[in-house]
Amino acid sequence: MQNASLLAMAGLFALQSATTAVGQDNRRQTTQLPKHETRIAYTMQTVSVRAGCFPERLRAVLSHIAAKTGRRPMITSGFRPHPRRHGSMHGKCLAADIRIPGVSERTIVAAAKTAPGIGGIGTYCNGIVHVDVGPQRRWVDC
Repeated sequence: MQNASLLAMAGLFALQSATTAVGQDNRRQTTQLPKHETRIAYTMQTVSVRAGCFPERLRAVLSHIAAKTGRRPMITSGFRPHPRRHGSMHGKCLAADIRIPGVSERTIVAAAKTAPGIGGIGTYCNGIVHVDVGPQRRWVDC
């Protein structure tokens, strides 16, 4: 038990040493964490959802929706190498189907409409909202 607490304290000390240091002028200098350490503005519904290829434009749309609704969108479908429809933005990794538990479909669509760079916005009967960064268009598929 004592070894575990010593190990934990050593780990905390190492972490603090990695992020702060004292310069020659006795001032604390803070090291910035790499940019990729920033928090992602969305979650995945399952581990099989493919979103690693999302371009910055689509991540910005999702981030905008998160900021407007106060909650992170849950991606239910991202990249699909064999999309159901020809010309689907999912096949180009330019689209995400999302839902936000506790937030109405209407609120999600309203937030998406104000996102810079938004292309398509579609809604489905099951409450899922499609957003993409392709050409601008709107639809309801119910």
